[in-house]
Amino acid sequence: MQNEDDRPEVKDLLRELKAELPALDALFARCMSTWCEDIVYRFYHQSFKVYRIQNLTAEIVDKLRSLAPGRPLDSWFEQIVKEGTGREFKLADNEEWLAVTRPMLEAFFHARYFLEMAVKYGRELEFPPNYLPSGWAAFLYLYRLR
Repeated sequence: MQNEDDRPEVKDLLRELKAELPALDALFARCMSTWCEDIVYRFYHQSFKVYRIQNLTAEIVDKLRSLAPGRPLDSWFEQIVKEGTGREFKLADNEEWLAVTRPMLEAFFHARYFLEMAVKYGRELEFPPNYLPSGWAAFLYLYRLR
């Protein structure tokens, strides 16, 4: 098929997306839950509870990594995740709230976006296309396939 991306690693990625779709969908549902709405509120409320988002971010990233084991993820994405995870609340963080906590939300939003694209294109695509929808193209960037 002329519009089909026939690279084995891309076909394998889409096959894995389809196989993992129920788990991806369940994880995405958690990302869209009231609990996650609460995290943004906690950020603006300046509550240490915003730190909880790091666990979900890490879980999403682990799931995304598992779709293509051994394949490195995009370096910008990795930097965003690194800067937005692995922190523990310290009272002094209140003085630098934006600098300390905003990267946590940024990391979550990027991870959630790629999870959303995984769910969307795992459902919609029958084969990996050469003529790329923007979300699929971004998803391929995550795996350094674009």
